[in-house]
Amino acid sequence: MPKTTLLLYQEADGTCPVDDWLQELRASNLKAYVDCRAKIERLAHEGHELRRPTADYLQDGIYELRARHRNVNYRILYFFHGKNVAVLAHGLTKEREIPSVDLKRAIERKKAFLANPARHTHQKDLAP
Repeated sequence: MPKTTLLLYQEADGTCPVDDWLQELRASNLKAYVDCRAKIERLAHEGHELRRPTADYLQDGIYELRARHRNVNYRILYFFHGKNVAVLAHGLTKEREIPSVDLKRAIERKKAFLANPARHTHQKDLAP
């Protein structure tokens, strides 16, 4: 299977929610950041084949990357665009279930991206 291209979702105002979340995580908890980056790399290599416990399907085409450090759960919500593109749309720290507001936000970002991929693709590389 070919490598999956990873894109970062960008808001209309140019902000990039997942990049911002990762940078905050990097500053506050380097080990958790490294765990999340490792999961992102697995997504790049395994794409649609990635399964639990690393990834799981939620609903409406939204998936979650699952990382855990100590007793804290970190999630990156993403969706696929075509066969080999995954768009990272939202990052969060959670206790139990994904809050519905976060899932709705990811679904809205997916709709915005599909309506105008060029406008909602962040140009920054995912390099550390």
